[in-house]
Amino acid sequence: MTRSILCFGEALIDMHGEGSDGHGFARHFVPFAGGAPANVAVALAKLGCHARFAGMLGMDRFGDFLLNSLQQTGVDTVDVVRSGEANTALAFVTLDGRGERSFAFYRPPSADLLFRAEHFRSEAFDDLAIFHICSNSLTDAGLAAATVEGMRRARAAGALTSFDLNLRPALWPRGSEPREQVWPALLLADVVKVSAEEFDWLAVDGEQALLDRLWAGHTRLVVITDGPHPLRWHHPDADGELPCYNVPMVDSTGAGDAFVGGLLYQLAQQHVTRESIDGFIATLPRLHAALRYASACGAVAVTRHGSFTAMPNPAEVEQFMETHA
Repeated sequence: MTRSILCFGEALIDMHGEGSDGHGFARHFVPFAGGAPANVAVALAKLGCHARFAGMLGMDRFGDFLLNSLQQTGVDTVDVVRSGEANTALAFVTLDGRGERSFAFYRPPSADLLFRAEHFRSEAFDDLAIFHICSNSLTDAGLAAATVEGMRRARAAGALTSFDLNLRPALWPRGSEPREQVWPALLLADVVKVSAEEFDWLAVDGEQALLDRLWAGHTRLVVITDGPHPLRWHHPDADGELPCYNVPMVDSTGAGDAFVGGLLYQLAQQHVTRESIDGFIATLPRLHAALRYASACGAVAVTRHGSFTAMPNPAEVEQFMETHA
């Protein structure tokens, strides 16, 4: 059996505004399938991985749309659960003149928040290469407990664990302090991806204190992206920078998820495990090639609208890398 990558968390509908009524309001909204971990699953499937998505969808037309969209892109949905107790979450997306997005979420109560540890299939962690999450499944106590339990089960099964912070402050309950609430998951992750802004947000006691706290857990690789600016990477024994692609941006909605998908694809293709990840990072040409590939995936994605629809296939990534320095 081919070892798979399991992406866990929310799938939702991104309602993209189109047109303007002259007052800055969209004339109409077009639904796109989205949700950060679902986007990563789609990115991986389009690149040729056996990608699975685990999460809960509502028993509504939007849930049907998401399930069908995942299946049409090649994502294995055996781990998807449906619920009639809440509707599927919505996010209304607004793009500025530079293609940078902002979100208005219609989430709690929503079906994805109702997933609990008992909803994982008993076979979900068999032959698993990587288990991936983001912080959007930590915003509710019950769902957060299921997320951390999933990471523990994945680690017990020998899989790499991946965490993209992907912070969305509007998703957290008013008055909550997400900074400390993300740490149980951060400390269980082998690979952590954050934006430069998110890294600064976490580093309240300084960058080195943040890294030392991560190294005290299971983290072996931290990747910090900053749009078209050079990315940084850190390992307990090394660190570095790498230039990124600079392309005209149409829609940034799925860029980070495309980057994560490209990176996890490279780790899976090179059979990187918890036992071999230090050696992979120490071999800088391999690490840099993987990060360049991930950067190319993100760069292609920002030139397209949508989330699932923005994820590239291998031929598109290779062609992009051949034609862009």
